[in-house]
Amino acid sequence: MSVQCSTVTLTRSTVVADGVFAPGHLGELTGHLPFELVDDVLERAGGIQRRLRLLPSRVGVYFVLALALFPQLGYVRVWDKLTAGLRAMSPRRPSEKALREVRRRLGIEPLRLLFESLAGPVVQPVTPGVRYRRWRTVAFDGCSSAKAPDRPRVRAWLGKHKHRYGTDGYPMLKIMVLCETGTRGLLGAVFGPTPEKETGYAEQLLPLLDESMLLLNDRGFDTDDFLAKAAATRAQLLVRLKSTRTPARWALLPDGTFLTRINGTRLRIIDAHIVATTAKGLRLEGHYRLATTLTDHRRYPAAELVELYHERWEIESAFYSLRHTLQRGLVLRSQDAAGVQQELWAHLTVYQALRRAMTEAVETSPGTDPDRASFTVALETAKDQLIAAADVLPDAKSGRIALAVLHNLLPPRRARITPRRVKCPISRYAAPPDQAQVLGASRITSLAVTVHPSAGPGPDGRRDRTLQLLRTVPTRTWRACEIAHGIGLEDARGLRAELGRWVREGILRRTGRGIYALEQEWIAPNLEHPAAPGNLTSASRP
Repeated sequence: MSVQCSTVTLTRSTVVADGVFAPGHLGELTGHLPFELVDDVLERAGGIQRRLRLLPSRVGVYFVLALALFPQLGYVRVWDKLTAGLRAMSPRRPSEKALREVRRRLGIEPLRLLFESLAGPVVQPVTPGVRYRRWRTVAFDGCSSAKAPDRPRVRAWLGKHKHRYGTDGYPMLKIMVLCETGTRGLLGAVFGPTPEKETGYAEQLLPLLDESMLLLNDRGFDTDDFLAKAAATRAQLLVRLKSTRTPARWALLPDGTFLTRINGTRLRIIDAHIVATTAKGLRLEGHYRLATTLTDHRRYPAAELVELYHERWEIESAFYSLRHTLQRGLVLRSQDAAGVQQELWAHLTVYQALRRAMTEAVETSPGTDPDRASFTVALETAKDQLIAAADVLPDAKSGRIALAVLHNLLPPRRARITPRRVKCPISRYAAPPDQAQVLGASRITSLAVTVHPSAGPGPDGRRDRTLQLLRTVPTRTWRACEIAHGIGLEDARGLRAELGRWVREGILRRTGRGIYALEQEWIAPNLEHPAAPGNLTSASRP
């Protein structure tokens, strides 16, 4: 017999739950979502079945999670995936109506509790790329591209966004997450209609912050109230401010940064100019105005914090993995508001389980940065393990997901840049592409970060000149006309509205009609003691 015609018989054993509970698994991901955890959340949510049927509640939870792994398939096809490795047991196939009914019987709460059980930091503090000094770097951001079916019950909850080009084709969901930037794991998530403000959703996640974290936020989260609430969690902040914001200068620091107070929170302001030169000969420039609670300019250099802020963009990769790799950019399948919420909690749960599996893999290889793990490799391997019903009960050996991730590590992160471009031709943001957009992504050959000194040795705006004037005799009261004359204005009428705004900002207090005094916290900028009132350009360690 020819060697080419020889055959071999492969056998394997499959260990799953017994009886009607056998289809209740998620392959190797069951190790991160074990039976005991699923039973516990069902008990807490009051979702355990009253009598044992063909589809127990535990099996229903795993079925909903499997729907998240196969968003392009119908109910029966996904059930076939769950039972493909269990042919020897000949499990009965339920009807599509029965699978639909088990989803309704479960409700939203078990899936929400399951996600909250998995959410949180996913790696040890010593793992590379997850910390700055002693703080774990995290970030808020929202995604508004998740589409729900255009059905009356869904529209009643989400509505449809209207703009000058018409109405969106589908109701849109806004997903807000608190993400660990080093691993892209989720610490928490909320979602709802898109018209709600991002800060409103983010405030629901603020209790998840603590003193071990450094929060990196974009310009949408720089409101006075949100900064004060985030600082009250005792987490450190590094937040980008809108270019139109010009905080009052409380004290100048030798490195060109300055201290300020926003809504009672002491912050350090960094104005930086960034120039990136690419291999294609492009020179791209940008300006960052950052506010941080890391006020010690010696221990935390400004240029180092500007470079650190780039970590915030890792959350965009998290949304790409969730929305486009896991969900494939498809419209959610559920036809009512409760089903959409249940489905989205299932997607978030599966996403977090995959992130945990990926980080466990890279931690077995010391010195490996978690951002080298491929989400696509982990996802496809998890699907294969589910179809084969393999490693449902994990053993001490590394699983297939870990081996696949380690054998297909992405190359170390390269310094690249690509201009942002909205491709929708009817978008209200659409504009003719410039040269950078036409050329696309390119490797960065040089990157220069310049911290701009804060307008020289003396104040330059009306607010800063007023502060300098009132600090000369900090305990006295001043009439508006005296302030106008002291800062070089001929008429106080144009200054009165600004004085009223500074009162609302907490810089001044009104002691009488047209009479003002400096608030106590603004009298001495040297609380510990960054600068003396008469010498704003000298500073010691804050």
